[in-house]
Amino acid sequence: MNIVCLDLEGVLVPEIWIAFSEAVGIPALSRTTRDEPDYDKLMHFRLDILREHHLGLKQIQDTIATIDPLPGAKEFLDALRAETQVLILSDTFTQFATPLMRKLGWPTIFCNELVVDPDGTITDYRMRIENSKLSTVRALQQIGYETIAAGDSFNDLAMIEASKAGFLFRSTEAIRAAHPELSAFEDYDGFLAAIREALR
Repeated sequence: MNIVCLDLEGVLVPEIWIAFSEAVGIPALSRTTRDEPDYDKLMHFRLDILREHHLGLKQIQDTIATIDPLPGAKEFLDALRAETQVLILSDTFTQFATPLMRKLGWPTIFCNELVVDPDGTITDYRMRIENSKLSTVRALQQIGYETIAAGDSFNDLAMIEASKAGFLFRSTEAIRAAHPELSAFEDYDGFLAAIREALR
């Protein structure tokens, strides 16, 4: 039995923090897991900036409300879900993901939680599990699934390398160069064809 595990941001929807960075005019917030492999370091960097500029959950959610899936993403996901089980594994947060899942037709997503004060201040975050993407892929394998994984960032590499097939999608030149063994795609047609081949 197969299951496809996909990253969310950069693969199906634009990067939330980049969109928010542009909306509020703070370039430092555009750093993502493509730039910083240490997720804890990245998140505390972001939270420090939010505190410094008195920005909270509402402002981020207002930006997310304006974000649409990447062109062709919903059609790609619909076609894939018609053929196999699909699970989105993301380091985003439930407070961010809901409107995006609505626009993608409510696929299943495993992600994390923000710790938010009553006034909307984001004070911390809680990971669903340590090494969440890799841990989830290994758990799926333990219950009888063969996994196929894809993403675009440093934090996707472990689940990609642990799967029977793995792909990069719209990744950075540096990540592609560091992992020439991974097939890399820029468009959904080629990406879907590669996944279908791996499903056989």
